[in-house]
Parts: sequence; structure tokens; C-alpha cells
Amino acid sequence: MIRGAARILLGLFLLVAGTAHLTVARDAFRAQVPTWFPADADAVVVVSGVVEIVLGLALVALVRHRALVGLVVAAFFVAIFPGNVAQFVEGRSAFGLDTDAARGVRLLFQPVLVAWALWCTGAWELLRRNSRRARTRPRS
Repeated sequence: MIRGAARILLGLFLLVAGTAHLTVARDAFRAQVPTWFPADADAVVVVSGVVEIVLGLALVALVRHRALVGLVVAAFFVAIFPGNVAQFVEGRSAFGLDTDAARGVRLLFQPVLVAWALWCTGAWELLRRNSRRARTRPRS
């Protein structure tokens, strides 16, 4: 029950964040697109916003495939981490993160989001189960 509520909460968080990408926080999200990334910053913000909305809906609606969704959401959080690092390294202010200390603390939360996605969807158990099977499988 707690994991289910945490999954729904994470899904709602992604829905809100994705909607903000496309509306009220578009400029702030542009600050997280690394200057070295070879794509238009606004396009990156729009695409990542749409992806967040889709992932949020999947977390809420796809109960039967929740572990797979959890793996995809965790991978998404890993994929966008360079944007958080770029915001820190390049000293870009956004979302009230206007000091290196604040931007640095934010970096610590990305692993929390990855763990949350894996835990609340049961993806960790799926990974452990598959890892155990791989270790006990006879080698040819």
C-alpha cells in the first residue's frame, strides 16, 4: 500500500514537472540543458517534458507492467542527470538554486529519485531476481 502510494506520488510529480516543462517553468528548465548538448535547448525541454508526462501516466496507469516502467523511469532520471551537473558546473540559477551549495545539494537528490522509482515499482526485486537467476544458471 505504501509502495503503491509512493508510485502514484512519483507519477503525479512527473506529470506536474512535465507540464511545467511545457508551460510556466520552460525558461528554468532551459538552464539545465548543458551548453555542450548538440540540440536546441527549447526542443530538449519540450521533448523531456513530454517524456515526463508519458512516464508519469505510465506510473499511474500501468500497474501490470510497473517494474518495467520503474526501470524506464530510473533510466530517465539517470539520463537527465548530466543536465543537473551542467547547471552546477556552469553556475546557472534556476528553481531558486542560486548558489553552488544549493545546486550541489540538488545533485544529491537525483539518486534518491532513481531509488524511489526502483523501489516503488518493484523493479529492484525484478533486478535481484534476474541477477540471481543469471548467477545460478549453468554455464555452457
